Amino acid sequence: MKIIHTSDWHLGHQLHGYNREYEHQVFLDWLADELETQQADALLVAGDIFDTANPPASSWRMLYRFLAKVSKTLPNLDVVMIGGNHDSPSKLDAPHELLKAFDLHMVGGIHRLDDGTLDDGTLDVDRMLVPITNKDQQTAAYVLAVPFLRSADLRTDNLDENDDRLIKGVEVLYGEMTQAARNLLAPEQAMIGMGHAYMASGQLSEMSERRVLGGNQHALPASIFADDMSYVALGHLHLAQKVAKKEHVRYSGSPIPLSMSERNYKHQILAVEFDGCDVKAIEEISIPRSVDMLKVPTKPAPLDEVLAALKALPDDELPREQQPFLEVHVLLDKPQALLREKVLQALEGKSVRLAKITPHYNQREQQDSLQHRRLSDASPQQVFALSWNKKFDGEPTEAMAEAFETLLTQVEEQE
Repeated sequence: MKIIHTSDWHLGHQLHGYNREYEHQVFLDWLADELETQQADALLVAGDIFDTANPPASSWRMLYRFLAKVSKTLPNLDVVMIGGNHDSPSKLDAPHELLKAFDLHMVGGIHRLDDGTLDDGTLDVDRMLVPITNKDQQTAAYVLAVPFLRSADLRTDNLDENDDRLIKGVEVLYGEMTQAARNLLAPEQAMIGMGHAYMASGQLSEMSERRVLGGNQHALPASIFADDMSYVALGHLHLAQKVAKKEHVRYSGSPIPLSMSERNYKHQILAVEFDGCDVKAIEEISIPRSVDMLKVPTKPAPLDEVLAALKALPDDELPREQQPFLEVHVLLDKPQALLREKVLQALEGKSVRLAKITPHYNQREQQDSLQHRRLSDASPQQVFALSWNKKFDGEPTEAMAEAFETLLTQVEEQE
């Protein structure tokens, strides 16, 4: 059996106001061809299918066109997709019954049964346990399709007071799912975990990711996944990586760079081949980049040098959606009036899209540099740190930074 693991598509994403539809369509067309080339038995998409909880209709059309295409070319392909922290659980769950008829399983959120007990209901494990078949059309594995877990999804009432309630709540939920899978597994069938979460020791992108489950203090340990899981397909972090040095616990990473800081990421999908319940091989397949990302100059330089370098860029004529994104780094002694206008003038006639201008100041000006940047170029954490420094003359404590992360996550979930 062979599965393809991918995640964090973020359909509908915009980069500094620019539409990414062309890049996403090129990726999905490439992925459909790769699924056929690999003769995959299953496709696992580990969350953040969309960039927002209310994606545009064009993003839904793009997703459905892709699913229709692979269903036609690979009628025996099982597709399992889970919701991420950017996705709306209810919107992903809405087409579940229709898609299920075509072996397309979309699990947006946690479901519990109304069983008449005093608690809020038993976990609906059947909804999230998805059988996948091999080339002989025999059930070869069960996938634990656990979507992004919000605080309300967890049961923490009966936990020890010394436990971290959120981490323990996640551990308990995965424990229930694991036991339910064990009850179904026959010899030689694999148990495959899925999740969308921030794992301890994971490497975060500077601008485009968010710590989940209440901040960095709730980074999840790899121990939440049982030792008898054959493979764990994770989403949330955009840099492809192993977790806790475990070969079989992986983030696939995003298929395209979602911020300028990710331009050097090696974007990929993972092809995982099984022999019974054992992983036989894991192949990292690089995703071709359809739109380049440029950094000019490679190191911050004075404005005159920067403008000269911009004017020296090639005059290649490209359609707007194929033009490279450009980040300009300029070294300044003090805030420069009409900086953006000067940069745009130097770029006149060039086939590039100006994404951001990053000013760099000398030591004396560095502390106040943030206030001269566009708000879209600063992360919420940077704005918080600057505000704290202005009011209290120092850096926020670790506890305050963690509290801010918790509030930020709560606000995003409400939105």
